[in-house]
Amino acid sequence: MENIDTIKNKAEYCLSCIKKPCSSTCPLNNDTAGFIKLIKQEKYKEAYELLCETTVLQPICGRICPHTKQCQKGCVRGIKSLPVEIGDMEAFIGDLAIKNNWKIPTGNSAKININKNIAVIGGGPAGLTCAAFLTKEGYQVTIYEKHQELGGILSHGIPEFRLEKKVVRETIKKILDLGIKVKTNIELSVNPKENAITIQELENEFDAIFLSFGANISSKMEIQGENLKGVYGGNELLEKDKHPNYIGKNVAIIGGGNVAMDTSRTIKRLGAKTVTVIYRRAEEQMPAEKKEIEEAKQEGIEFLFQTNILKILGKEKVEKIECIKTQLIKKEGETRLSPVNIENSNFLMDIDYVVMAVGSSPEVELTSNLNLNTDYKGRVEVYKNNQTSNPKIFAGGDLIGEKGTVAWAARSGRNAAEGIIEFLKNK
Repeated sequence: MENIDTIKNKAEYCLSCIKKPCSSTCPLNNDTAGFIKLIKQEKYKEAYELLCETTVLQPICGRICPHTKQCQKGCVRGIKSLPVEIGDMEAFIGDLAIKNNWKIPTGNSAKININKNIAVIGGGPAGLTCAAFLTKEGYQVTIYEKHQELGGILSHGIPEFRLEKKVVRETIKKILDLGIKVKTNIELSVNPKENAITIQELENEFDAIFLSFGANISSKMEIQGENLKGVYGGNELLEKDKHPNYIGKNVAIIGGGNVAMDTSRTIKRLGAKTVTVIYRRAEEQMPAEKKEIEEAKQEGIEFLFQTNILKILGKEKVEKIECIKTQLIKKEGETRLSPVNIENSNFLMDIDYVVMAVGSSPEVELTSNLNLNTDYKGRVEVYKNNQTSNPKIFAGGDLIGEKGTVAWAARSGRNAAEGIIEFLKNK
């Protein structure tokens, strides 16, 4: 945690804009200028309480959000100079709340025992946020989590070097202290079985359900050799934390998002000889946070931009990959430049392991058997207030294809909580 003098200096740099453009570019619409103003006045607990009106993940979002693409993107200071370091101040306030055991404030309605029970399936950012905002209003919430520990991607995805597990656990404890029930080691299943629960059982027991079990099945490119031994999914490697022996090996990471950055840095730390991130567009188009890219470079990760992988070669296991250079062109009707392979620019690389980090999808076998509308990727479709085709069931986070940041997942959880409250009031 940064010292108070450093945080005060960062707060004083803020212009306290009346229109608060930083709030409009924050997925959670935090009152950024408002909580920074309270820091200036040394009203730290009040700053925390103000943030609690929109978020319960302050120590986490303050550390790992892509601030330059979200809140700090709207900062007026950033037009001609450096933006206000909003994330550092949010993390500071969140840490201070943990240190001083400040409770998450609850509304007056929380004092009333509302006889309504809601099930939250999945204890990641969306599920935790939804549960917190429902409990703050007095509803009874039970979180079902397939792992032993809550947190979703926070606990089973983002590496320790980027987000300390102690911070995650303490943040979750503060949320659970609101009075949320938790049932771990229980997964959602199509058919009844041990350590599982079905959607039918949930519908019979609860007044409303929020699905937030994520989408952690790594997407495939459907290229030659993708089924060879030595090809892994980035999401699965991070979630299960089970890796092969990389020592002295050459590893290729395919993709340009935060999963690519997290897997590349993790694998380099585990002793790989070389780790090369291969991305088909230019560096400035990478969806990963700039800070993560720069830190990866500093750690010795190599990058091949405007490069596409065509084949994975080998008899039984990965031995080489065939790549091709790309050029970026603007296609009619599209705003984003598209990569197009450059003819006769093929080349081979000696590679021992390939990690696919080109996106993810939910467990289609599960989502397609929930009797809910889904899209072509198996993601659950939602409508007003994150309500699904079943009025009693709501969904959020990666499961519905929400933008892939913790803040956006949390926002969908908050939206769902508001939708569930409206649904139950009108029921």
